[in-house]
Amino acid sequence: MKTLLCTALLVFSALSAAAPPAAAPALPVPAAPILPARAYILFDAHSGKVLAEQKADERMEPASLTKLLTAYTVFQAMATGKINLADQVTISEKAWKSEGSRMFVQVGSKVSVDDLLKGMIVQSGNDATIALAEHTAGSETTFVTLMNQNAQLLGMKNSRFTNSTGLPDPELYITARDIALLARALIRDFPDYYKYYSIKEFTYNNIKQYNRNMLLWRDIGADGVKTGHTENAGFCLVSSALRDNMRLIAAVLGTASEKERADQSQELLNYGFRFFETQRLYSAAQPLKTTRIWKGASKELKLGLSEDLYVTIPRGQYGQLQAAMEMDKTIIAPAAKDKKYGTVKITLGGETIAERPLVALQAVEQGGWWRRMIDSIRLWFA
Repeated sequence: MKTLLCTALLVFSALSAAAPPAAAPALPVPAAPILPARAYILFDAHSGKVLAEQKADERMEPASLTKLLTAYTVFQAMATGKINLADQVTISEKAWKSEGSRMFVQVGSKVSVDDLLKGMIVQSGNDATIALAEHTAGSETTFVTLMNQNAQLLGMKNSRFTNSTGLPDPELYITARDIALLARALIRDFPDYYKYYSIKEFTYNNIKQYNRNMLLWRDIGADGVKTGHTENAGFCLVSSALRDNMRLIAAVLGTASEKERADQSQELLNYGFRFFETQRLYSAAQPLKTTRIWKGASKELKLGLSEDLYVTIPRGQYGQLQAAMEMDKTIIAPAAKDKKYGTVKITLGGETIAERPLVALQAVEQGGWWRRMIDSIRLWFA
């Protein structure tokens, strides 16, 4: 039966060592701005803390925001070696004839995956997008199946995709929350390829086109992600900015103009950076507790977290964080790596803001018969 070894609040050394100098009491955080967009969300990329939202789970037409999932699926194929940046892709008639935004590739020509990625990401070219889908999966139809599989794996519960480009389709929809989660996964899973989203212009076939993400030209730390627009969807933007190691992601859907989608996104990002801070409290595999393990090949078991623990809190309240560690009183070998033996709980002002499993950082096999017998006697007396 599980019992608690300790329940008293304590501040781990990692918290106290990194704490900033004492400051004046923090002022209450003002309410998030209310935007005229149809839907929006703002959250921290590391902690996942939502800082502002409105109709974030309402289905919307995604327009070219669809290309974020197309890119994720292509990057996935690149990461596993199925395709490469240097691959030469023969442009099909379907890709060449695509409607909407274009990279202006020619039917039958050969274009590198590298250039097609720039054409899709910077120029939002539907022709480049279809060419990448066909090269990755053989056909756009098969590629869309991969897209929907990835959407489910990433937790995009209220989204469905029917093409790789975002061209209007009544069965194609997303939510602000889902598309923001996708942007987070893209940045997290493919940091080496995310750099494409900060490219401001790209010239192909002697035609120069500019990235439609206006935030890239503003000094706010923005380095991506993607715009979208159709008559029904309005003007949409998923954006991300990094300041002082704090990364925020905003999704703003259904604004009235290019300028408004940029201005409203910037307003959300500025709000988050101005009134909140994100701190990494503990690193993955960092030993937080060394405890006794009975009947094992070793007498000690190191406990910690399987993932980095980040919290997003109002600015100026870092020194008020407290950590509680609850763990099993008696741990008996064998102990499997990553098996849960307790909980780490972070509170602020009496409210729990983060809770993570306290797990074994290494496996400990069962000890020999002598060790098991001695420890059995000791446990009986204990």
